[in-house]
Amino acid sequence: MTHHVVVVGAGFGGLAATHGLAGSDIKLTIIDQRNHHLFQPLLYQVGTATLSTSEIAWPIRHLVRKRKEVTTLLGAVTGIDMQNRSVLLEDGGTVSYDTLVLATGARHAYFGHDEWEPYAPGLKTLEDATLIRRRILLSFERAERETDASRRDALLTFVIVGGGPTGVELAGAIAELAHHNLPDEYRHIDTRRARVVLIEAGPRILPSFTDDLSAYAHAALERLGVEIHLGSPVSNCSAEGVIYGDRVLAAKVILWAAGVRASSAAAWAGLPADNAGRARVEPDLTAPGHPEIFVIGDTATINAWNGKPVPGIAPAAKQQGIHVARVIKARLNGDTAPRPFRYQHSGNLATIGKRAAVIDFGTVKVRGWLAWWVWGLAHIYFLIGVRNRLAVALSWLWIYVSGSRNACLITQGEPASKAR
Repeated sequence: MTHHVVVVGAGFGGLAATHGLAGSDIKLTIIDQRNHHLFQPLLYQVGTATLSTSEIAWPIRHLVRKRKEVTTLLGAVTGIDMQNRSVLLEDGGTVSYDTLVLATGARHAYFGHDEWEPYAPGLKTLEDATLIRRRILLSFERAERETDASRRDALLTFVIVGGGPTGVELAGAIAELAHHNLPDEYRHIDTRRARVVLIEAGPRILPSFTDDLSAYAHAALERLGVEIHLGSPVSNCSAEGVIYGDRVLAAKVILWAAGVRASSAAAWAGLPADNAGRARVEPDLTAPGHPEIFVIGDTATINAWNGKPVPGIAPAAKQQGIHVARVIKARLNGDTAPRPFRYQHSGNLATIGKRAAVIDFGTVKVRGWLAWWVWGLAHIYFLIGVRNRLAVALSWLWIYVSGSRNACLITQGEPASKAR
C-alpha cells in the first residue's frame, strides 16, 4: 500500500513539509481548521488597516492544486488514536496515517487570566486581525460622536500589552494611523491627540534583540508618539481599561501581544510539554517513543540552536518542515539513520512604523530607514505569488506617498436589519 502522510496544520511548517515531499511515492493529506495558509508576519498590517486579508492569505487547495497525491480536508482535530494510527476529527470522522506531522501552531496566552481575552484580543488569525481592525476604527467613529471629554479620551486611548516584535509593530502602526493617516477624515476630533500606550513587564522592549537595537526601537516609537511603560506587568483588563503596576488607565481598545501558548497537540499525543504547552521532542523532531509522529513549529520545543531553544518564528518552522520531509523521504528509501535537526538562525527583524526598522543578523546589525527597506523586501520576497508581491508592494507605496489607507473597512458587524 502507498505510504500515507498526514499533515495537521497548513502554516509555515506544515506547508514546508508538504512542498518538501513533492515527487515522493506517497499519499498526503492536509488537515486544517481553516481553508487558507496565512502569512502571519504581516497579520498586524491587516489589523491596522494597511493591507487587506486577501493580500496575506491563500486558499490551501489552490496552493496544492497541481499535486494530485495531496488531499485537503477542512476540519478540526480533537485527538490522536496512537494505537490505531488515526487522527480524530471534531465531527466524529477519523483519518488514518502511516506518518503524522503535527504543525498546529500556537495561540496567545494570558498567563492564567483567560477571562481577559474578550477585552484584550491577541493576533494570530485573520479573524483576530479583522476584529482588531474593527475595534480600532469603531473607537474613532464613537469618539467622533462622543460629547463627554473623559469618555472621548478613553475611546482615543489604545493600549498594547507586550513589547516584543508584534507589540512594537502594532504600536508603531496604530500611532501612524492616528497621527498621520486619519487627521483629515474627522471633523469633531483630532486623531493626533490619540494616545498609543505600550506596556511591557520587562526592563526593555524587544528583549530578543541587542540592547542598542532595543534602545533605538524605544526612541523611534517615542518619536511616533507612543508612550512606553516598562517594568509594570498588567494585573487586570476589563471593558473600562487596564491596571498595571499602581496605575489605572481608561481605554476602550486593548490589544494583547504578551505571550503565546501552543495548540493542544502535546495533550492529544500524551507528550511531555513545557509551561507554554509545547511538546518536548526528540532531536529529529519525533515524538518520544513514536518515530512515526513528528511535531514541528510553535507546537514543539527543542534545544537545537547551539544548545538553546529554537525560536517560535516562521523561518524556524519552515526549516523544521523541510527537515521532516527529508527524513520521511530517506525512510521511504530504506534509510532509517537518525537525523538530528539543527536550526540556522537568519536574524531578527521588527519594523517601527513606515520609515524605521531594526534587523539583527548576529554579526551585522541594521537600523533606521535602510533596515525598513530590507525588512520590506524580505517580506515581499517570502509572499506567495507574483500577484501578491505586487499587490503588497503597491499598497505600501500608495500609503507611503499618499498617506491614505484603503483597507480602513469596518467588517464583522451585526447584520443589518432586513426591515426598511
